[in-house]
Amino acid sequence: MKISKLALREARQLFRSCQVDDLLDENRVRQAVKLLLEKKPRGYVEILARLHRLVKLDLEQHAARVESATPLTPDLQNEVTGEIKKKYGNGVNISFSQNPALIGGLRIQVGSDLYDGSVKMRLQKLEESF
Repeated sequence: MKISKLALREARQLFRSCQVDDLLDENRVRQAVKLLLEKKPRGYVEILARLHRLVKLDLEQHAARVESATPLTPDLQNEVTGEIKKKYGNGVNISFSQNPALIGGLRIQVGSDLYDGSVKMRLQKLEESF
């Protein structure tokens, strides 16, 4: 078996062992990396690289960014947070930011999913239809 396949399999096993209730536990990741660096098995550098990639992808999947043209009221922020957590679970980290270029509406990105209800996008779609 090639070292890259073995490294991928080992990294996946480490990644699964670092999850608690389908959420990544930061302390377990640290412990796994520490043990891997202490034992230094064959191909450990590639295992670390692949584990890093898996952790990075997981963090991106559990990050949500909400953009609006104007600051959202706390009530609206709570409502949006509730809807995102209802759809994606409690492990989502949500950040709110302002983007005046949107003109109005919201743009929500969770991992690779994008929900764009902004005026800017609607104007672009209208322009493309002509």
